[in-house]
Amino acid sequence: MGSRLIRRCRNTLVVAVLAVVTAATPGVPAPPGGAASAAAPPFDPRPARAGLERLLPSRAAQFTLVPVEEPESGDYFSVSGGAGAIQVRGTSPATLLTGVGWYLERVAGVDIGWPGDSVGRLPVTLPAVSGTITRSANVPHRYALNDTDEGYSGPYRDFASYQHDIDLMALHGVNEVFVPTGAEYPYYRALQEFGYDAAELRAWIPGPAHQAWWLLQNMSGFGGPVPERLIEARAALGSRIAKHLRALGMTPVLPGFFGTVPPDFAARNPGAVTVPQGRWVGFARPDWLDPTGPVFAELAAAYYQVQRHRFGDSDMFKMDLLHEGGTPGPVDVARAAQAVQRALDTARPGATWVMLGWQNNPSAALLSGVDRSRVLIVDGLSDRYEGLDRETRWGGAPYAFGSIANFGGHTSLGANTGVWTDRFHTWLTRSDSALRGIAYLPEGTGGNPAAFDLLTELAWEPGPVDQRAWFAAYAARRYGGADPHAAAAWEQLRLGPYSGASGTWSEPQDSLFTARPSLTAVRAARWSPPAMRYDADTVERALSELLKVAPALRSSDAYRFDLVDVARQALTNRGRLLLPRIRAAYEAKDLEGFRALVREWNAAEELLGRLVAADRRFLLGPWLADARSWGADAEEGDRLEYDARSILTTWADRGPSENGGLHDYANREWAGLVRDVYGPRWADYFASLDTALVRGEAPAAVDWFARDDAWAHGRQAYPTSPIGDPIALAREVGAALALS
Repeated sequence: MGSRLIRRCRNTLVVAVLAVVTAATPGVPAPPGGAASAAAPPFDPRPARAGLERLLPSRAAQFTLVPVEEPESGDYFSVSGGAGAIQVRGTSPATLLTGVGWYLERVAGVDIGWPGDSVGRLPVTLPAVSGTITRSANVPHRYALNDTDEGYSGPYRDFASYQHDIDLMALHGVNEVFVPTGAEYPYYRALQEFGYDAAELRAWIPGPAHQAWWLLQNMSGFGGPVPERLIEARAALGSRIAKHLRALGMTPVLPGFFGTVPPDFAARNPGAVTVPQGRWVGFARPDWLDPTGPVFAELAAAYYQVQRHRFGDSDMFKMDLLHEGGTPGPVDVARAAQAVQRALDTARPGATWVMLGWQNNPSAALLSGVDRSRVLIVDGLSDRYEGLDRETRWGGAPYAFGSIANFGGHTSLGANTGVWTDRFHTWLTRSDSALRGIAYLPEGTGGNPAAFDLLTELAWEPGPVDQRAWFAAYAARRYGGADPHAAAAWEQLRLGPYSGASGTWSEPQDSLFTARPSLTAVRAARWSPPAMRYDADTVERALSELLKVAPALRSSDAYRFDLVDVARQALTNRGRLLLPRIRAAYEAKDLEGFRALVREWNAAEELLGRLVAADRRFLLGPWLADARSWGADAEEGDRLEYDARSILTTWADRGPSENGGLHDYANREWAGLVRDVYGPRWADYFASLDTALVRGEAPAAVDWFARDDAWAHGRQAYPTSPIGDPIALAREVGAALALS
């Protein structure tokens, strides 16, 4: 309710202006009696118009966007109109875009996904709508982005990239977005009033790729020191992101303050009490300032004042006390939570505290100390386990149905979509339901477009979603036209990667090609599934069908992305069959058999590297070029590039990387990584085993961290544009896998 009230208050401020400009705004009809004689629209639709022109420049003029008042029942849109004259009515600029998205998918039969689109298939004149299509949001909260998204999706992106992602989220019905960009700024400014100089704080704040875990109170300092210029630039970017969200009527969810402080805070601030937080996978965690003590309220007030001045208003703030192993020490958790909420409420009266539902968070003790009516728990585990009762566990606190279908930005294809379509409506319609939203929470965005589309759609469907029918409809619009082979391909993907069941995992298995070499490897990242979660043949059959899609549909960006992605997954899955055979040949001392299988493995990894080089979404080059672009000079560029390289490979220094198990946590099959990190690791490992077989001795030990760390500190540039023909390369994969 809070964001709705803020939106309405803000809307009243533009009434006078809009009464004059509405008639002249493209796509907004003039009132019959002239602007002066009619009531002004309830909000400014021009941000929606601008977003539409960015997303669909060649057809935007065929839409009329009509702002309407939001009723107590919440957001809704309607779509109607004849050919070339489509009218969309909606309750916010973002909801107007949601109506446009619904029209494109349900009437025009095209898709704008995250990533991939088929808008090139649109006719010159947009098709008419039969009657009027109306959809109402069945939940008020449509939340997006994990705390880790910036680190794993691109910590050095520019505003245009964020703007595009926000436009896409609006197109798919999202209305609340986490904004961590520039979150170091209020800490940096406020803490200088509490005994710290600028240099100390810049050394304490991590590099942008690692800041998410600092905000979660897991670590500090790594990838720094950060220059003040970078802190200011990131604050400016974060401010623009928040402003863009507000313009669309969406809520920027800002990081709240819950007590993270630098070393020696108590010694520098009389009366303060801090609690050591121990270690997190090898990192020393920052101290926690006791919220029940006298200094907390002062620091929180300073933090929120700086934040408001730089980033503007919000009525939603994300923070998690004692995340992943934090300790309360002697502090009463209920009283601490009460104090954290009181400080937030003092700075932002009526604000909602957003918490992540993850592991044991939030605890019953924490929830007992807060006003639960002003809490939203974005549940990252809704599809992961059986027997969940969120109403009982969280004492009736409002929560959003969410999924973390991707950890670390893995390129693995799939999600537990069957669980989503079975559970969401069932939970929503329970007599005691506290379900108030959906939460799109992959650790890294920009992959698995079907998962993004389906999860966000749940919030706009009045009843249960038939998973099979949904994927059939998705196949028809994804490439801009119905095709039996596209339909067959997506039915196989539904039965395979998107069939994940609850019980233990919410993401698919990752790739053995990206794993640290071992004959017994079962995963690349320590916390990934140790085995296939579906029948690998489904992906091979899907690839075979995609290669048969009608030539007229093959030119779309969506088709070419999906073809590379599915071919990549099919090739990756074959690696799980190869490795046990290589192990068996090695243990049997079958040198020729071993060599033949290793040649097959190396050839597959070489082909994988060429395949992913053919699509810009699988390139390492832009990731590194973006990092370097933020550096003021070569030395600073080197430091930022290391921040960006390490998060993908070693993640950190030797201790957390090796003993903490963080290495390859963010593994992904990207051009550059496959060719220069993963491929050479396996090739050299197999060469050492070959030597061991020939000599009859144990293979030499390899310091894998030293190898990967050397690459992370390297400076080799990588292509920023794709190379190769995706269709030809996918056919080569099909031939290598002997697909019919």
